[in-house]
Amino acid sequence: MVAPVGLRRRGSARLRRHGNAVDGWLLGRLSGFSARTELSDLVLTTASRMANRSRLWLAVSAVLAGTGGRRGRRAAAHGLLGIAIASIAVNGPLKGVWQRPRPQIDLGPRRRVLPVPSSFSFPSGHSASAVAFATGVALESPAVALPVGAAAAVVAYSRIHAGVHYPSDVVVGAGVGVLAGVAAGRVLAVAAALGAPLLARAPDNGVPRRAVVLTNRRS
Repeated sequence: MVAPVGLRRRGSARLRRHGNAVDGWLLGRLSGFSARTELSDLVLTTASRMANRSRLWLAVSAVLAGTGGRRGRRAAAHGLLGIAIASIAVNGPLKGVWQRPRPQIDLGPRRRVLPVPSSFSFPSGHSASAVAFATGVALESPAVALPVGAAAAVVAYSRIHAGVHYPSDVVVGAGVGVLAGVAAGRVLAVAAALGAPLLARAPDNGVPRRAVVLTNRRS
């Protein structure tokens, strides 16, 4: 038997209220407002601001492309394409469908370290872009996966620390970022197959196990 539309809507609204209550409690616990320090505010606020409009990831991609050779250029392209896919998904259908308001949390005597954006809260665009970039870079250049992944984690947590996102916003945003990074890899693979040589994977030129030494007795 199918439940009436009114009952389904009331059930959905009740579930959302309970979810928001739990999310708000987690936000207060994870952000640690009672234990905030000027240093933590400075570090996390700086990380969040640097990631605005993906400026941080654009700078990292420039370094990768300039110093990492062919593998670095592909890692940069993979990461940036992942950001593009994640941004379209988050700022388009996802935020528009859910339309979740930003957290309204009391910071007590401490001022809010970041202004609350006017856009909807769910999911976190900063987290989606950060994780999408880190995923793309990790898939192409595992050697730099750890520092880039750590930077992405700092940016994602900074949104909770600043009180501008609920924890679930960040978790779901990170999930969208992973999917976007993987999807970007598929797009690059198709582009390479269609004749884009710069997007092809760099060959793995390992050290040969055997070597031939040529000598000249007269030298």
